Amino acid sequence: MTDFLVTVRRIVRMYEGTLRYVCEKYGLTQTEADVISFLHNNSGLDTAADIVELRGLSKGNVSQSVESLIQKSLLRRSQDTRDRRRIHLSILPEAAPITAEIERFRTMFKEQLLAGFTDEERRQYSQMNARVLKNSAAMTEKGELK
Repeated sequence: MTDFLVTVRRIVRMYEGTLRYVCEKYGLTQTEADVISFLHNNSGLDTAADIVELRGLSKGNVSQSVESLIQKSLLRRSQDTRDRRRIHLSILPEAAPITAEIERFRTMFKEQLLAGFTDEERRQYSQMNARVLKNSAAMTEKGELK
């Protein structure tokens, strides 16, 4: 279990490191880059609550970053038509160079991380990862560990 947790932490740190260049180039904080990256890569998950829950970022940091990105004309906020309390976030066209750069680094990161894996191993990894995610989601929903 220790090896698994160390691996997860190392992968997260490495991914965050890949975004540093984007942050420096475009004058973004790490959390602002995380918000843009999350919204770009997770269609249908477009609220601050989604980002907080799935990226494990603090509510305050996400809120501050969203506000900053709106001020920088990179994000837009819109009210849900059915639930006025729910606010959706969308990336504006002005952020296209940033999302392209993030995508380039994300692809490069993935290729480096899975270097030497065959197509079959990548498929198996994807299936196992999906199962681990499903199990962890079930544990979270129940609020208990099995």
